[in-house]
Amino acid sequence: MARILLAGESWATTTIHAKGFDTFTTSSYGEGAADFIAAVKAGGHEVVFMPNHIAAEQFPTTAAELDEYDVVVLSDIGANTLLLPDRVFARGERMPNRLQVLVDWTRRGGALLMVGGYLTFQGIEGKANYRNTPLASVLPVEMEVGDDREETPEGALPVVAAAHAITAPIAGEWPAILGHHRLAAKPGAEVLVTVGDYPLLVVAEEGDGRVAAFASDMGPHWLPAEFIAWQGFAALWQGLTSWLAKETE
Repeated sequence: MARILLAGESWATTTIHAKGFDTFTTSSYGEGAADFIAAVKAGGHEVVFMPNHIAAEQFPTTAAELDEYDVVVLSDIGANTLLLPDRVFARGERMPNRLQVLVDWTRRGGALLMVGGYLTFQGIEGKANYRNTPLASVLPVEMEVGDDREETPEGALPVVAAAHAITAPIAGEWPAILGHHRLAAKPGAEVLVTVGDYPLLVVAEEGDGRVAAFASDMGPHWLPAEFIAWQGFAALWQGLTSWLAKETE
């Protein structure tokens, strides 16, 4: 059983309602990790979930803290959230670069998975901005400059490109996805699944650790309901987690 730290996958929304002369404002909070968490828990793994506003202040700052986990998953959490907590941005204090700490931990035997979203890899308007951080050195993919989203509202079919322990239990055709990042696999990385001309799932060894990149979402909107209901959805995340944690070869 692997212990997983999942950071990201939350948002707050503020809406202005205009009704003739008058306006009023409402706010709401949402999370997008429920299906992923259910899938990996069904595989016997444990998940500690840090939504964005919690991860901003509580994401590990030392290797010792990261050692409490087997796999770290970043999903829809921009680099600034981990680089600029209040103690740095508001109080002007120095602290460890948590992305560099994560890089060093991964190379010493940890495991890192980045899952796509509007604030992952480069993201919308390039605002996730991981290309310009230390984390880019361990990810198994190269990122574009600027906005790297490929929206496919008509649907794009993933295709298994290589036999691997992660994909072996998943039979048949994969459901369509509604979008992904435009990434390129690094030399030496293994592309397991493609979508169009781009890699969708890429894995690699990094020092004594393991890394993976999934270029689409872990839930809506890029993964439609059909994908989440697909029997391969749980098998994908369970197999990927087990491989990253070195439970399978």
